[in-house]
Amino acid sequence: MHFTINGRNVEAAFDPRTSLLDLLRDHLGLPGTKKGCNQGACGACTVLVEGERINACLALAVQYQGREIVTIEGLADENGLHPLQEAFIVHDGFQCGYCTPGQICSAIGMATEIGRGVPSVVTEDLAAGTIALSHDEVRERMSGNLCRCGAHNGIVEAVTALYAEDAR
Repeated sequence: MHFTINGRNVEAAFDPRTSLLDLLRDHLGLPGTKKGCNQGACGACTVLVEGERINACLALAVQYQGREIVTIEGLADENGLHPLQEAFIVHDGFQCGYCTPGQICSAIGMATEIGRGVPSVVTEDLAAGTIALSHDEVRERMSGNLCRCGAHNGIVEAVTALYAEDAR
């Protein structure tokens, strides 16, 4: 089966019942995507598929053949860290770091959703042309990603610092 993962073409043969998470971690050696609850409840396994965030533990890898997949390993480049990775460092958005890859991938997907004008349950003005990225908006949109260390304030600050200007 063929995949594009972090900009590289990848051929892989595996049991068609393999989850995307297990393909990434166990078969392709990309440990950045974490296995947390393995039930889609914690978001530690969040990756981007063509810019959309998904829980890799709930996805069968075979469903994503031929699609562009980005993991935390694919965000930094030869010029350095992704700006959101830098914002997490500046705003102390992680403590143990276990959930950080999923948080960062989810926030990037969230920014894409806001850019497309997709409202959340707390979006106040559905008729507005753009969605304001308030703390409540970030908290609601990131609620599928759990941090058990209590770094939520730093995560929200990092996401808001990077994307708030774009959302206005």
